Amino acid sequence: MARPIIVTGGAGFIGRNTVAELNARGEDEIILVDELGKDEKWKNLVGLRYEDIVSPEEFLGLIEGDAFCNARSVIHLGACSSTTEKDAGFLLRNNYQYTRVLCNWAMANEIRFVYASSAATYGDGSHGYDDADAATGLLQPLNMYGYSKHMFDLWALKHRLFQAVPDRAHDTAAGNIVGLKYFNVYGPYEDHKGDMRSVVSKSYRQIREDGVVRLFKSYRPKYKDGEQMRDFIYVKDAVDVTLHFALQPSDAPGGLFNCGTGRARTWLDLARAVFAAMGMPPRIEFVEMAAGLQGKYPYFTQADDRKLRAAGYARTFTSLEDGVREYVTGYYLPQEK
Repeated sequence: MARPIIVTGGAGFIGRNTVAELNARGEDEIILVDELGKDEKWKNLVGLRYEDIVSPEEFLGLIEGDAFCNARSVIHLGACSSTTEKDAGFLLRNNYQYTRVLCNWAMANEIRFVYASSAATYGDGSHGYDDADAATGLLQPLNMYGYSKHMFDLWALKHRLFQAVPDRAHDTAAGNIVGLKYFNVYGPYEDHKGDMRSVVSKSYRQIREDGVVRLFKSYRPKYKDGEQMRDFIYVKDAVDVTLHFALQPSDAPGGLFNCGTGRARTWLDLARAVFAAMGMPPRIEFVEMAAGLQGKYPYFTQADDRKLRAAGYARTFTSLEDGVREYVTGYYLPQEK
């Protein structure tokens, strides 16, 4: 019997695209873990091949009963990704404690464990975007979502779970889990995320509704309006990085890695790329930023990708223009026919 691959958050944005790529590679012995709820997220499952889907709570009960101990890997993408979520207790349970349970179970059964961290752990970027272990302890996330992800990164570092070799000085077995700090991911099947979906998706909707893209004004002299910068990564690239690690043997080296292109682009670049993909001249307006976001809004993010490249990931990332064009023409425009 084929050994299953477990994908938590399998009906979510990155999860759905991950399962689709696994299917494209001939994998369909997949266990999805997700809570579909009452919205339209279930539609993301249409067209996918998988063995079963269970809720997060049900999955915990199953593994307590020794189910799935022969799994090849756990790709843990399930989490609350809302940067505006205020329920700290919920975020701790959902993003930190649940991840610890899955990680301990996977390691006990020698199952490859790859989980989603976040670039939100970097806070305002004042300590840079270096994913070296020593740099991680300096970071100060700006919101509870980022902190919940940062907590697990710190816990894994404390217990040496990213190591590639045993720590003989402490008589500790090697930890070989992989954490991926996803930067600004955009692409198909993110519509269910509402206000948390990418600015590419939001821009497309704004253009369709009234022909204008609205971007936040800048409140720093160093950056003109619209020239705030982000590391935008197309979801297909984020998935490829994820599977690069997840499909390695269970004893392959681990680590905490940035998942970004290593190249920052402006919001203006993004908006113009959306207009170009739609075959329309750009119309861009600048609006005031909500008071609650001021002071919690990074003006520049850019993944340091040296550690990722040193780990053997060699593929070239999709340019912003090419990714936006493929997203708009391959996903949104066909829905209008």
